[in-house]
Amino acid sequence: MNRILSEVKVLVVDGQPLVVEELCELLERNGYRCLPCLSSNQAIETFAADPSIGLVLCDLHMPDCDGVELFGALKVIAGQQRIFEAIMLTDRADKQDVIRALRAGFADYYQKPLDLNELLEGVQRQEAALQEQQQCQQRLGNLNQKLQYLADSIDDLYQDLEKARGLGAHRRATDVDSEPVAENLPGNFEQLSPRQLEVARLVSQGKTNYQIACELGITENTVKLYVSQVLRLTHMHNRTQLALALSSSTSPLHLRVTAH
Repeated sequence: MNRILSEVKVLVVDGQPLVVEELCELLERNGYRCLPCLSSNQAIETFAADPSIGLVLCDLHMPDCDGVELFGALKVIAGQQRIFEAIMLTDRADKQDVIRALRAGFADYYQKPLDLNELLEGVQRQEAALQEQQQCQQRLGNLNQKLQYLADSIDDLYQDLEKARGLGAHRRATDVDSEPVAENLPGNFEQLSPRQLEVARLVSQGKTNYQIACELGITENTVKLYVSQVLRLTHMHNRTQLALALSSSTSPLHLRVTAH
Protein backbone atom coordinates (compact mmCIF):
# COMPACT_ATOMS: atom_id res chain seq x y z
CA MET A 1 0.00 0.00 0.00
CA ASN A 2 1.49 3.32 -1.09
CA ARG A 3 -0.61 5.78 0.90
CA ILE A 4 -2.32 6.27 4.24
CA LEU A 5 -5.72 4.63 4.49
CA SER A 6 -8.31 7.14 3.28
CA GLU A 7 -11.14 8.12 5.62
CA VAL A 8 -13.46 8.30 2.61
CA LYS A 9 -15.23 5.15 1.49
CA VAL A 10 -15.81 4.55 -2.22
CA LEU A 11 -19.04 3.07 -3.55
CA VAL A 12 -18.28 1.14 -6.75
CA VAL A 13 -21.37 0.45 -8.86
CA ASP A 14 -21.31 -1.52 -12.10
CA GLY A 15 -23.43 -4.29 -13.56
CA GLN A 16 -20.32 -6.26 -14.55
CA PRO A 17 -18.80 -8.19 -11.60
CA LEU A 18 -15.34 -8.29 -13.17
CA VAL A 19 -15.28 -4.50 -13.55
CA VAL A 20 -16.35 -4.01 -9.94
CA GLU A 21 -13.72 -6.48 -8.74
CA GLU A 22 -10.97 -4.82 -10.78
CA LEU A 23 -11.85 -1.32 -9.59
CA CYS A 24 -12.11 -2.34 -5.94
CA GLU A 25 -8.75 -4.12 -6.14
CA LEU A 26 -7.13 -1.02 -7.65
CA LEU A 27 -8.55 1.37 -5.09
CA GLU A 28 -7.98 -0.86 -2.06
CA ARG A 29 -4.38 -1.35 -3.14
CA ASN A 30 -4.05 2.43 -2.97
CA GLY A 31 -5.57 2.89 0.47
CA TYR A 32 -9.29 3.25 -0.22
CA ARG A 33 -12.05 1.26 1.44
CA CYS A 34 -14.51 0.10 -1.20
CA LEU A 35 -18.11 -1.07 -1.14
CA PRO A 36 -18.95 -3.09 -4.28
CA CYS A 37 -22.46 -3.02 -5.77
CA LEU A 38 -23.81 -4.80 -8.84
CA SER A 39 -27.12 -2.94 -9.10
CA SER A 40 -28.59 0.49 -8.51
CA ASN A 41 -30.95 -0.80 -5.83
CA GLN A 42 -28.08 -2.36 -3.93
CA ALA A 43 -26.13 0.90 -4.27
CA ILE A 44 -29.02 2.96 -2.88
CA GLU A 45 -29.38 0.67 0.15
CA THR A 46 -25.62 0.66 0.79
CA PHE A 47 -25.31 4.45 0.44
CA ALA A 48 -28.23 5.08 2.79
CA ALA A 49 -26.77 2.74 5.42
CA ASP A 50 -23.23 4.16 5.43
CA PRO A 51 -22.80 7.95 5.76
CA SER A 52 -19.02 7.63 5.49
CA ILE A 53 -19.33 6.98 1.74
CA GLY A 54 -17.93 10.08 0.09
CA LEU A 55 -17.07 8.95 -3.44
CA VAL A 56 -19.21 7.06 -5.93
CA LEU A 57 -17.96 5.36 -9.09
CA CYS A 58 -21.00 4.56 -11.18
CA ASP A 59 -21.57 3.01 -14.59
CA LEU A 60 -23.91 5.13 -16.68
CA HIS A 61 -25.77 2.21 -18.23
CA MET A 62 -27.00 0.02 -15.39
CA PRO A 63 -29.56 -2.74 -16.06
CA ASP A 64 -32.12 -1.68 -13.42
CA CYS A 65 -31.63 2.10 -13.32
CA ASP A 66 -29.41 4.38 -15.34
CA GLY A 67 -26.48 6.08 -13.61
CA VAL A 68 -27.98 9.58 -13.75
CA GLU A 69 -31.18 8.37 -12.07
CA LEU A 70 -29.12 6.56 -9.46
CA PHE A 71 -27.11 9.70 -8.78
CA GLY A 72 -30.35 11.65 -8.33
CA ALA A 73 -31.59 9.10 -5.79
CA LEU A 74 -28.31 9.32 -3.87
CA LYS A 75 -28.56 13.12 -3.76
CA VAL A 76 -32.03 12.85 -2.24
CA ILE A 77 -30.66 10.53 0.45
CA ALA A 78 -27.70 12.83 1.11
CA GLY A 79 -29.85 15.95 1.54
CA GLN A 80 -28.18 19.28 2.30
CA GLN A 81 -25.76 18.18 5.01
CA ARG A 82 -24.04 15.13 3.50
CA ILE A 83 -21.44 15.85 0.82
CA PHE A 84 -20.24 13.35 -1.77
CA GLU A 85 -18.70 13.32 -5.24
CA ALA A 86 -19.56 11.00 -8.12
CA ILE A 87 -17.58 9.83 -11.14
CA MET A 88 -19.34 8.37 -14.17
CA LEU A 89 -18.04 5.37 -16.10
CA THR A 90 -19.36 4.67 -19.59
CA ASP A 91 -18.65 2.26 -22.43
CA ARG A 92 -20.35 4.52 -24.97
CA ALA A 93 -19.07 7.73 -26.49
CA ASP A 94 -22.49 9.39 -26.69
CA LYS A 95 -21.84 13.09 -26.16
CA GLN A 96 -25.41 13.78 -25.04
CA ASP A 97 -25.17 11.15 -22.30
CA VAL A 98 -22.00 12.75 -21.01
CA ILE A 99 -23.55 16.22 -21.05
CA ARG A 100 -26.63 14.91 -19.25
CA ALA A 101 -24.50 13.30 -16.56
CA LEU A 102 -22.33 16.36 -15.98
CA ARG A 103 -25.39 18.59 -15.79
CA ALA A 104 -26.85 16.24 -13.19
CA GLY A 105 -23.81 16.85 -11.01
CA PHE A 106 -21.23 14.17 -11.83
CA ALA A 107 -17.79 15.57 -11.10
CA ASP A 108 -16.01 13.68 -13.91
CA TYR A 109 -16.39 10.81 -16.36
CA TYR A 110 -14.16 8.11 -17.84
CA GLN A 111 -14.55 6.05 -20.99
CA LYS A 112 -14.27 2.26 -20.95
CA PRO A 113 -11.96 0.44 -21.37
CA LEU A 114 -10.55 2.36 -18.42
CA ASP A 115 -7.05 3.68 -18.01
CA LEU A 116 -6.66 2.63 -14.37
CA ASN A 117 -3.86 5.07 -13.58
CA GLU A 118 -5.87 7.94 -15.01
CA LEU A 119 -8.93 6.84 -13.06
CA LEU A 120 -6.93 6.61 -9.82
CA GLU A 121 -5.65 10.15 -10.31
CA GLY A 122 -9.23 11.28 -10.87
CA VAL A 123 -10.40 9.60 -7.67
CA GLN A 124 -7.59 11.27 -5.73
CA ARG A 125 -8.56 14.67 -7.15
CA GLN A 126 -12.19 14.19 -6.14
CA GLU A 127 -11.14 13.04 -2.68
CA ALA A 128 -9.16 16.27 -2.26
CA ALA A 129 -12.12 18.32 -3.51
CA LEU A 130 -14.44 16.48 -1.12
CA GLN A 131 -12.17 17.11 1.86
CA GLU A 132 -11.99 20.81 0.99
CA GLN A 133 -15.80 21.03 0.82
CA GLN A 134 -16.14 19.25 4.16
CA GLN A 135 -13.65 21.63 5.78
CA CYS A 136 -15.52 24.64 4.37
CA GLN A 137 -18.81 23.23 5.65
CA GLN A 138 -17.33 22.73 9.10
CA ARG A 139 -15.86 26.25 9.18
CA LEU A 140 -19.19 27.70 8.07
CA GLY A 141 -21.02 25.75 10.75
CA ASN A 142 -18.61 27.00 13.42
CA LEU A 143 -18.98 30.56 12.17
CA ASN A 144 -22.77 30.36 12.25
CA GLN A 145 -22.66 29.06 15.82
CA LYS A 146 -20.42 31.93 16.88
CA LEU A 147 -22.64 34.43 15.09
CA GLN A 148 -25.75 33.04 16.76
CA TYR A 149 -24.04 33.17 20.15
CA LEU A 150 -23.01 36.78 19.52
CA ALA A 151 -26.54 37.76 18.49
CA ASP A 152 -28.02 36.06 21.55
CA SER A 153 -25.49 37.80 23.79
CA ILE A 154 -26.32 41.18 22.29
CA ASP A 155 -30.02 40.50 22.76
CA ASP A 156 -29.45 39.63 26.42
CA LEU A 157 -27.33 42.73 26.95
CA TYR A 158 -29.94 44.93 25.36
CA GLN A 159 -32.69 43.52 27.56
CA ASP A 160 -30.54 44.19 30.65
CA LEU A 161 -29.95 47.73 29.41
CA GLU A 162 -33.68 48.29 28.95
CA LYS A 163 -34.34 47.19 32.50
CA ALA A 164 -31.60 49.49 33.78
CA ARG A 165 -33.27 52.39 31.97
CA GLY A 166 -36.57 51.60 33.58
CA LEU A 167 -38.10 50.24 30.38
CA GLY A 168 -38.67 46.76 31.71
CA ALA A 169 -42.37 47.37 32.16
CA HIS A 170 -42.72 48.53 28.56
CA ARG A 171 -40.81 45.49 27.31
CA ARG A 172 -43.02 43.15 29.32
CA ALA A 173 -46.12 44.81 27.92
CA THR A 174 -44.74 44.40 24.42
CA ASP A 175 -43.99 40.73 25.05
CA VAL A 176 -47.49 40.11 26.42
CA ASP A 177 -49.00 41.88 23.44
CA SER A 178 -46.95 39.76 21.05
CA GLU A 179 -47.64 36.37 22.63
CA PRO A 180 -50.89 35.62 20.76
CA VAL A 181 -49.38 36.98 17.57
CA ALA A 182 -46.38 34.64 17.69
CA GLU A 183 -48.63 31.63 17.37
CA ASN A 184 -49.74 32.78 13.91
CA LEU A 185 -46.34 33.85 12.60
CA PRO A 186 -45.00 32.21 9.44
CA GLY A 187 -43.26 29.01 10.51
CA ASN A 188 -39.72 30.19 9.85
CA PHE A 189 -40.23 33.32 11.99
CA GLU A 190 -41.29 31.51 15.16
CA GLN A 191 -37.68 30.76 16.10
CA LEU A 192 -36.74 34.46 16.22
CA SER A 193 -36.12 36.17 19.54
CA PRO A 194 -38.36 39.15 20.50
CA ARG A 195 -35.61 41.58 19.50
CA GLN A 196 -35.01 39.83 16.16
CA LEU A 197 -38.76 39.92 15.48
CA GLU A 198 -38.85 43.62 16.30
CA VAL A 199 -36.04 44.32 13.83
CA ALA A 200 -37.79 42.18 11.19
CA ARG A 201 -41.00 44.16 11.69
CA LEU A 202 -39.18 47.47 11.19
CA VAL A 203 -37.43 46.13 8.09
CA SER A 204 -40.83 45.15 6.68
CA GLN A 205 -41.91 48.78 7.14
CA GLY A 206 -39.12 49.82 4.77
CA LYS A 207 -36.97 51.47 7.41
CA THR A 208 -33.23 51.78 6.93
CA ASN A 209 -30.65 50.39 9.34
CA TYR A 210 -30.04 53.93 10.59
CA GLN A 211 -33.74 54.53 11.25
CA ILE A 212 -34.07 51.20 13.04
CA ALA A 213 -31.00 51.97 15.15
CA CYS A 214 -32.48 55.33 16.18
CA GLU A 215 -35.86 53.82 17.04
CA LEU A 216 -34.44 50.96 19.10
CA GLY A 217 -31.59 52.90 20.69
CA ILE A 218 -28.86 50.60 19.40
CA THR A 219 -25.96 51.04 16.99
CA GLU A 220 -26.32 50.66 13.24
CA ASN A 221 -23.78 47.81 13.27
CA THR A 222 -25.93 45.96 15.80
CA VAL A 223 -28.93 46.41 13.51
CA LYS A 224 -26.91 44.95 10.62
CA LEU A 225 -26.07 41.94 12.77
CA TYR A 226 -29.73 41.42 13.67
CA VAL A 227 -30.82 41.73 10.03
CA SER A 228 -28.17 39.20 8.98
CA GLN A 229 -29.35 36.79 11.68
CA VAL A 230 -33.01 37.21 10.72
CA LEU A 231 -32.27 36.55 7.03
CA ARG A 232 -30.23 33.44 7.86
CA LEU A 233 -32.73 31.98 10.32
CA THR A 234 -35.72 32.60 8.05
CA HIS A 235 -33.87 31.44 4.90
CA MET A 236 -34.56 34.76 3.17
CA HIS A 237 -32.08 36.12 0.62
CA ASN A 238 -32.70 39.85 1.06
CA ARG A 239 -34.73 42.52 2.85
CA THR A 240 -37.34 42.58 0.08
CA GLN A 241 -38.19 38.91 0.61
CA LEU A 242 -38.35 39.55 4.34
CA ALA A 243 -40.72 42.49 3.89
CA LEU A 244 -42.98 40.50 1.56
CA ALA A 245 -43.13 37.58 3.99
CA LEU A 246 -44.19 39.85 6.83
CA SER A 247 -46.53 41.98 4.73
CA SER A 248 -48.88 39.10 3.86
CA SER A 249 -52.48 40.00 4.60
CA THR A 250 -52.78 36.80 6.61
CA SER A 251 -49.79 37.66 8.81
CA PRO A 252 -50.62 38.98 12.28
CA LEU A 253 -47.43 41.03 12.07
CA HIS A 254 -48.96 42.84 9.12
CA LEU A 255 -52.00 43.67 11.19
CA ARG A 256 -49.81 44.93 13.98
CA VAL A 257 -47.67 47.00 11.62
CA THR A 258 -50.59 48.66 9.83
CA ALA A 259 -52.20 49.50 13.14
CA HIS A 260 -49.36 51.89 14.01
